[in-house]
Amino acid sequence: MHDDGMRDRTETQAFFAERAARWDSRFGDDLPAYTAAIATAPPPPGGTAIDVGCGTGRALPVLRDAVGPTGTVLGLDITPEMLAVAATRATAARALLALADASQLPLPTATADVIFAAGLVNHLPDPAAGLAELARVTRAGGTLILFHPIGRAALAARHGHALRPGEPLAEGPLRALTAATGWTLTAYEDGERRFLATARRVSATAPPRER
Repeated sequence: MHDDGMRDRTETQAFFAERAARWDSRFGDDLPAYTAAIATAPPPPGGTAIDVGCGTGRALPVLRDAVGPTGTVLGLDITPEMLAVAATRATAARALLALADASQLPLPTATADVIFAAGLVNHLPDPAAGLAELARVTRAGGTLILFHPIGRAALAARHGHALRPGEPLAEGPLRALTAATGWTLTAYEDGERRFLATARRVSATAPPRER
């Protein structure tokens, strides 16, 4: 990966490592929103659900409830400190955890029925390469859920900047990105209370990722 991507990854790790221990005390009331988001496109019973950028593991119990006792739930994150906080939830949900970069997932092709990604895309050094990698590990017909418990405008205000029309999660750019990386955007919602977009995996072969 090019140097800018390496810096972006390091900066992301540092940002979340510093906040991991107090993350749930700040955002723990978001849990019902996670449940509602996954309910819009739940994984099938007995299926495989992967939370990419799982953070403190708030989605893991919900994904376990969806896939049931015979399904598989996996949480991946690039920040060891976040995974350490997620461990308790993962144990309760019988979910596996792994340290992983979303742009280079340590998973076989066509593994997942559902990929859940909360707040992930804006932290990817190369969103197109990241979405292509998510497509690679998803079975044909599988689902991608992109989520944030507040909308893009509220999130931008929280970080002290204005929305930009070319951002990867704006509807036009996201529709183009998903179409170019093996997905079809099936729903898009960007309201005050949440951001939620879903996409369906349309082929078994994603475009090759850049190195």
